[in-house]
Amino acid sequence: MQTRSDTEAVPSDWDRRGLPAWSFFNPELLELEKDMLFRRHWQLVCHVSDISEPGEFITLDVVGERALVVRGQDGVVRAFHNLCRHRGSRVVAEERGRCKSAIICPFHGWVYNLDGTLRGAAQPQSLPELDPIEMGLKPIEMDIWQGFVFVRFQPGPQPPMHQVLARFDDEIAQYALESLEPTGDGFYTEEIEANWKCVRDVDNEGYHVPMAHPGLQDLYGPNYFDEPFEEGTSRSFASFREGNGRLWSVRAYKALMEPPPRLDDDHRNAWLYVGMFPNAVFGFYPDSVIFYQEFPVVNGLTVQRSATYKYKGEDRRMRLARYLSGRIDRLTSEEDIQLIKWTWEAAFSSGYEGYLLSDLEYGVKTYHDVLRGFFPILKEDEPAEGTVAARNAELLELTD
Repeated sequence: MQTRSDTEAVPSDWDRRGLPAWSFFNPELLELEKDMLFRRHWQLVCHVSDISEPGEFITLDVVGERALVVRGQDGVVRAFHNLCRHRGSRVVAEERGRCKSAIICPFHGWVYNLDGTLRGAAQPQSLPELDPIEMGLKPIEMDIWQGFVFVRFQPGPQPPMHQVLARFDDEIAQYALESLEPTGDGFYTEEIEANWKCVRDVDNEGYHVPMAHPGLQDLYGPNYFDEPFEEGTSRSFASFREGNGRLWSVRAYKALMEPPPRLDDDHRNAWLYVGMFPNAVFGFYPDSVIFYQEFPVVNGLTVQRSATYKYKGEDRRMRLARYLSGRIDRLTSEEDIQLIKWTWEAAFSSGYEGYLLSDLEYGVKTYHDVLRGFFPILKEDEPAEGTVAARNAELLELTD
């Protein structure tokens, strides 16, 4: 399923302006984004193989919310708020780990079964009778797509994530995602000094690849193309260039890579990316599968989180190929961070007049269109302090 959006298919009269400068530093808008986008849209947590044994858990902190995903004694994966029903403490403090038979709150020792029900409170005679279900860990909405676990903290506009991503099911089936395994490297996090939308804007286009990313230019160069956001997802595809490559890492990667026979001719020598609104991307490679995502903390501080998964039965050759693709990715990420910071700095300049988007940046434009659907206030000048939420709500009512 290799489709393409050529520049000829881009509407000639589309608005090439990006988001207004104030959208990158207004604190009231950021709080609205945290609520409407990050609490009410699906957030990727992990792969089921990260919690393969009963009692294994992964935690995720997002815009003040705390998720706990754990496999029960019955083998079922469940998601809860990482929040003790007694005083609100985290019931587990680590990013990942294993509870042998129960979850024990480190504050006062309340004990929960792995299915979230309350097993017992410390010194129960000092408390009223507690219903084990009513006072159990509060569940979080959860969905699993081809082995990847998503949570949603508050009800939102998207259908279940497996429906959101359904249009990729046929293409992605050949990657055998449910059989993926952790590499053992865990989850990588990094702080970026910029507004989170600057991260998305850099990532949503490949126009900058020839100038900014020598590794990617050498690997696939002009063969890379983006497709616009549709119903909460986007697709980008990059077939490898012919030849051995100029950079040593690209030459070695191509020489070592023996694509799995399950991949079709289009995907055997290509990298495929699937973007998920508002903040996550999958990378499907012949040697591995990756994801990365970003979360706002405050304006000027964003946390990026990522992980890599290997294919079951990985041999030494494939492991080396995976190392090299990871090296190319790491260098690309470092290059992007500088561009992200410059994009962030620009919004504060008196000379900044916004974007002028190329046809090759149509992915940025369509992403901004989705944002404007939630925040029609982005079509206006910065409102008076204290009025952002009310004005945006008023505009949403007018568009209904």
